[in-house]
Amino acid sequence: METSLDVLSKYSDLELLDAYHKARRLFAEQKFARDTERGRLEWQSAKAFVTGKGGVSERQKAVEASEDLAKKGQHVRELSRDLDLLKADIDVLAMILRSRSSTKPADGGTSDEG
Repeated sequence: METSLDVLSKYSDLELLDAYHKARRLFAEQKFARDTERGRLEWQSAKAFVTGKGGVSERQKAVEASEDLAKKGQHVRELSRDLDLLKADIDVLAMILRSRSSTKPADGGTSDEG
């Protein structure tokens, strides 16, 4: 998240809610992109395995040794890391929203009995 906790605590409830929904949308988009890349990687690994020559062990070793597939696997791991960081940001926003809602008075008014 580009915004610090101090700045977030000064946001209005509406701004916090807007930031929360934007982060959730970004999370969904990035998760879809990551899952798509993961599926592509699995398909390419399976294709390389099937088109390889030799026994099962030899073909599996050839797939594992493929530099191109290793690079794509690293990319998927980086997407997963970014997704985890975004999920943490969403959790922080949700925590701030919950803490604000629990500190508001239930009746909305004040009593000056004395």
